[in-house]
Amino acid sequence: MRRDVRALPGRLGMPLGAVSLLAAVVLVVLGFVFAGQDVGAPVDIGIRAYLRSLDQPWHSIALVIDWTGEPVGAVVVLAILVIVFLRKGNRRAALFAVAGPAAAVVVTSGMKPLVGRTINDGFLSFPSGHTASATAYALVVMLVVCRRLWLTLLVALVAAAVMAWAQVLLNAHYPTDTFGGFCAALAIVPVVAWAIDYLWDRLLTRS
Repeated sequence: MRRDVRALPGRLGMPLGAVSLLAAVVLVVLGFVFAGQDVGAPVDIGIRAYLRSLDQPWHSIALVIDWTGEPVGAVVVLAILVIVFLRKGNRRAALFAVAGPAAAVVVTSGMKPLVGRTINDGFLSFPSGHTASATAYALVVMLVVCRRLWLTLLVALVAAAVMAWAQVLLNAHYPTDTFGGFCAALAIVPVVAWAIDYLWDRLLTRS
């Protein structure tokens, strides 16, 4: 890992920007579609019924996965990423590791009361913050380490799917909530990466 490499590789700027824009559009459209609902969409019914029928050890595994998106678990994951990046001398990546997932959580937390979709007698559910966090972690790591678009998106999708599985099994979200969380991270994390590079490069130029 090279020191202080760009958070958003130059060759990925345009294609990842297009992905980010598309994800933002899908997220907004879904927000309008699901606004004010207190039930899942038709596509949610079969998936939700199957996953909620799973018993041990799947429930315990889901709880462990869910923990990485809870406050303590998220701090642990972020601390590990920051420490690894700093030990490699990549301060820009360490900043990205904090700012990327944080921005994803801010987006999902801000959207939930605006959309107003609920689950479990009133808990706001769209979009899923846990799924957004998992996707954001994967995007940060892959953009810093791998820097290949298709592999970055594939790993982000896998991370989102694993967290989505846990969230639906635990009855914390509808499946479509988790897709919204995935889109939220895809929409905001590349923007954060671009902003970090822009500000970092300007500060270095001035100094």
